[in-house]
Amino acid sequence: MKIVHAASEMFPLVKTGGLADAVGALSKALAGFGHEVAVFLPGYRAVLKHPMFAKAARRLMIQVELGDEFLQADVYTLSLGKKLTLYVIRRDEFYDRSHPYGGEGRDYDDNDCRFIYFCKAVVEVLRIVDFKADVVHCHDWQTGLLPVLLRMEERKLQDTLALKTVLTIHNIAFQGVFPNKSFSLTNLPEDLMGIDGIEFYGQINMLKGGIVFADNVTTVSPNYSKEIQSSKFGCGLEGVVRTRADDLVGFINGVDTEVWNPKTDPLLPANYSVVSLKGKSACRRNLLGKNGFSADYEGPIYGMVCRLAEQKGIDLLLSVREFFIKEDCRLIILGSGDGKYEEALRKLAEAHPNKIALSTALDEEASHLIEAGSDFFLMPSIFEPCGLNQMYSQLYGTIPLVSKVGGLVDTVVDIEKEATKGTGLMFAPKTRDFRKALQESLQLFQDKAKMNQVIKRGMKQDFSWEKAARAYENLYQDMI
Repeated sequence: MKIVHAASEMFPLVKTGGLADAVGALSKALAGFGHEVAVFLPGYRAVLKHPMFAKAARRLMIQVELGDEFLQADVYTLSLGKKLTLYVIRRDEFYDRSHPYGGEGRDYDDNDCRFIYFCKAVVEVLRIVDFKADVVHCHDWQTGLLPVLLRMEERKLQDTLALKTVLTIHNIAFQGVFPNKSFSLTNLPEDLMGIDGIEFYGQINMLKGGIVFADNVTTVSPNYSKEIQSSKFGCGLEGVVRTRADDLVGFINGVDTEVWNPKTDPLLPANYSVVSLKGKSACRRNLLGKNGFSADYEGPIYGMVCRLAEQKGIDLLLSVREFFIKEDCRLIILGSGDGKYEEALRKLAEAHPNKIALSTALDEEASHLIEAGSDFFLMPSIFEPCGLNQMYSQLYGTIPLVSKVGGLVDTVVDIEKEATKGTGLMFAPKTRDFRKALQESLQLFQDKAKMNQVIKRGMKQDFSWEKAARAYENLYQDMI
């Protein structure tokens, strides 16, 4: 098959979250299966400065209609491996910035222009190079208008640019909602600015556009595909999602085991496997030392790596702070985000430097070390479309404590429910339940034989991208 992925992030060129990991790993896996894969990415400053981009070649120049103007862009191509090509849309006015989406705590004011333009540029390149895609796969709101723009261009050309389109919702909380005046930038027919089109309470909603017009819609876990059809998790789009229920499916994201594998991970001070956990002890000592604790400490270590945001359950973590203050344990947090959470956690760590450590640095090596050196990994998320850290944790022999939401339900087996199959501890995202799970983790830590069994079950789980990519491959084949 000939497959196109269009996304606003892709690891390792630019990453702010799990979207980048998913796009990078999925496209690589599909190319590895023998499919011809093209990935489209905006030409952000980070992309242009990445060492890999030095090998890119300027392929062509395009003119893209945006409202009343035609704006030029340069298109670069870069081979990322056999059958995998990256297309970078470069227009510095839109993308030469310090961050993909915004700065100083707010989104860029022209994100409507930036990503409507990106969608249109993808269509224009597909037209010029005559790629004849079997599937165009769009990711999140930034590419939400691509399915309808593609079909409108095909109508003008009287030709087919792609047989089928897929939209993956990585997080429905981010929708690309803009004032109704932004509709003019799309150059779409006026009747699409209505309830059956991309209109949303008098504004435009780019994610809604993708949900309505893509041939199939996917989410990043089976449980999340059900949740977003409810008012609790649908973020206002649950009614729209329900109209596509027959075309909606959830696939668990995979783990890039070339990057996340304790047996080969070059970022760890020592490697280890399910056969021999000796190296995990060295990682534990290193983690303690790097965070200002005695390397000889023998009690439980709780790790957490996440964006400091409401979604990630930081309020819930703060509500059980007394556990970490009073009990014989250590808490190590790596993350940045909402200023109020950074300040609250900083104060907590400063008040209890012998118990709690916080780093707000962007530190990939530290994230790997926390996964390897901790005994338990905390994910008290309020909602979690898929989540990756709970999978990393299990593969690294670190027991996850997770909320019963989204993809966490699909990827962690609760010890309390299935004693002989459990790989982690689960709790409802409430203070009482979280506190109870923490107490249960202390009991588990004391039972070394039982804990070792749980660790080994987790390390034997198959979270590979090959498994995840096969599910997408089957979907594409069924569609076409």
